[in-house]
Amino acid sequence: METRPIRFIYRGQVQEVAHAPTTRTVLQYIREDQHCTGTKEGCAEGDCGACTVMIGELDQNNQLQLRAVNACIQLLPTLDGKVLYTVEDLRQQDGTLHPVQQAMVDWHGAQCGFCTPGFIMSLWGLYMGHSPEDGPVSRAQIDDVLSGNLCRCTGYRPIIDAAKAMHSYPAVSLDRAALEDTLRTIRHKDMLAYEYQGQTFHAPRTLDQLAQLREQYPHARILAGSTDIGLWVTKQFRDLPHLIYIGQVAELRELKPIEDDLYIGAGVLLNDAFDALIEDHPELTELRQRFASFPIRNAGTLGGNVANGSPIGDSMPALIALRARVVLRKGAVERVMPLEDLYLAYQKTAMEPGEFVQGLLVPRHKAQWQFRTYKLSKRFDQDISAVCAAFAIELDGKTVKQARIAFGGMAATPKRASQAEQVLQGQAWSEQNVQAAMQALQQDYQALSDMRASSEYRQQSAANLLYRFFLETHPEHALSPAQLNVFHRAQASLETL
Repeated sequence: METRPIRFIYRGQVQEVAHAPTTRTVLQYIREDQHCTGTKEGCAEGDCGACTVMIGELDQNNQLQLRAVNACIQLLPTLDGKVLYTVEDLRQQDGTLHPVQQAMVDWHGAQCGFCTPGFIMSLWGLYMGHSPEDGPVSRAQIDDVLSGNLCRCTGYRPIIDAAKAMHSYPAVSLDRAALEDTLRTIRHKDMLAYEYQGQTFHAPRTLDQLAQLREQYPHARILAGSTDIGLWVTKQFRDLPHLIYIGQVAELRELKPIEDDLYIGAGVLLNDAFDALIEDHPELTELRQRFASFPIRNAGTLGGNVANGSPIGDSMPALIALRARVVLRKGAVERVMPLEDLYLAYQKTAMEPGEFVQGLLVPRHKAQWQFRTYKLSKRFDQDISAVCAAFAIELDGKTVKQARIAFGGMAATPKRASQAEQVLQGQAWSEQNVQAAMQALQQDYQALSDMRASSEYRQQSAANLLYRFFLETHPEHALSPAQLNVFHRAQASLETL
């Protein structure tokens, strides 16, 4: 297969890169190769947001989609066929500042200024995606898009004030039509094959191409959003000789109802996947907000979170409780299995060599099911769970017809609590039986101790979360919204200790 350079748009020009490692990050390219130093490097792991940039590409409808992402963990070859914007691109041709920049100046949103370019780019994403005709941006919208940006000196009040004011300045628009035309001209129909000093990077365009590559190179590393693999590069300095990037496979971006299920392709971005899931399961709203940060959800995929199999992956307990199945593919053969059966041991799955995650099937209709998911962590936003719990019960009157309980952070894999489920199955949804199920959790898990929480904390918290679920869902005396608010405030206080 003939190799070719990486082609993308940057600083208004088509760029070609033919001599860079496949694991070179976008941030390294911006700062070291292009000498544009507005974009900063802070943590090099996608946590602080100082490196936030905007990436644009054509979506399924051939229209421009802009996303704020962390440049420090995005790999340069993934820019092929896209457009890259940094803070240097916002200044107008007449020398004036963009409304987002001017608002930050006028509302004193910077002190040392190190984090400011990242805040600017995150707010520019909000500016571009919000129409003034829709009214002012809400505090919730601002908090969400800034969840991945850390400021240590200014504090967030003046930055939030700037975000509220940015649409009051004379509007600055982007010529989307012209940019879409340029993107069409640089987009190749064939897959990208790029090599550099023994490193190989493939970006297939179709599902069949991906299946063929995966069979041909079963030991290659599949790359989706780079939100985990990026850290292997920047923190662990791992050797990744062959990467297969799935971000150009249109079929993996499919998001559609199939009979009674919602089908989520393995390449669907986390923000898009959660938006679709919440339509059927609004109980996932808080988990979506607390799942990493906005830029991480703009880059990472739900399929990647599932395929990774991390015991602290927050999506798996909820998906397991919702009876999700995973669609696997090897060559032309597909197979479907319950998601909980995919995980065998720590970082070990039931996938065969040459097999990959194609998508997920999540039941849409709950009927008599009650469902909740909870996350305990030291911070509300963008933190790894000490315990992530998901509960679902199907009630027949006051009797538990089915029970599904799953936890993350408690074992080497995301795992169902089979002993606790058996205690509840076919029994009354009562205080006595729930207390027995809480005790049974000790047979299901021997929780570990680490820097996030002790074994005792995890074990006690897991039981308490099951009791909370009971208090919220008992058909006769469920907690009222006011009582739940008190419960949430008490929980938040404990998480800050």
